[in-house]
Amino acid sequence: MSRILPGTRALRTFEAAARHLNFTRAAAEVGLTPAAVSYQIREIEEQLGFALFARTSRTIALTPAGAVLLEASVEALGTLHRAVGRAQKLARGAGQLRVSLGARFATNWLLPRLPQWRAAQPHIDLTFDITDQVRDFDADAIDVAVRFGAGAWPRAVAHRLFDATIIPVCSPRLLAQGLPEGLPQGLPLRTPRDLLAHTLCHVDCRVDGVPWPGWGMWLAAAGVENFDERRCLAFADSSHVVQAVIEGGAVGLVERDMVAAELADGRLVRLFDIGVRMAPQYAYHLVHAASSGQDARVLAFKAWLLAQAGCKD
Repeated sequence: MSRILPGTRALRTFEAAARHLNFTRAAAEVGLTPAAVSYQIREIEEQLGFALFARTSRTIALTPAGAVLLEASVEALGTLHRAVGRAQKLARGAGQLRVSLGARFATNWLLPRLPQWRAAQPHIDLTFDITDQVRDFDADAIDVAVRFGAGAWPRAVAHRLFDATIIPVCSPRLLAQGLPEGLPQGLPLRTPRDLLAHTLCHVDCRVDGVPWPGWGMWLAAAGVENFDERRCLAFADSSHVVQAVIEGGAVGLVERDMVAAELADGRLVRLFDIGVRMAPQYAYHLVHAASSGQDARVLAFKAWLLAQAGCKD
């Protein structure tokens, strides 16, 4: 509930102060000074005629009355945010669809396909919410989302698009140069074991606590056991892996479907016909609220996206 709704600043300030039990952190969240937060809380207390916080020289704590008001404030603000989100959707009308998706998926997968969408649905404009965070379809005024996960999101319907196949890639320049300078020359990258002479990089992250496939997993699938991944460069984002491969001469593990353009135009070269995946249930999904299942815009986008992903409804 980061947005300040008209007429709710005082209530939002109280809710933030009560949640943090710290006026400085609350002030940073709502865009005020700590002194302004303190003044606003005292003003609310004077209007109500009772204390919301018990104050000492170093700490604040909710009074029993403050705890009751906090519970009601969270519920009221949540109801208002969801109502505003639904109102925003209605105000947009039938000619606009708001899509929430991660930056990597937006840039590498959806963006190259947008001309096909505009040709197929010229009367529905797409607007985007670029984030990997889970969104509330009502409170955040989101119509549909693309998310990577196991396909279970509360009060939502998920349609599987495709899984993440992780493959090794290098630059054409590295493939032509052979092994790094100073090492014995020969046929470069002829077998998976030849990778051990190169700088390897991958993404280091977890999805629902499950680690993203790294070089240890890929090399094991290729028959090279007991590889120590501490020898690798680990990045939090796959765009940094791609950059290191193209510009830095590393060999990287990337999602095949997210580098299709780089493979097609020759900026990246796939090494070996071996790919690894997350656990079978993990995939990219199109997600929408259960209540939006008959929305004509959602149905049109779902049909188009499933067709683009090469899957059936």
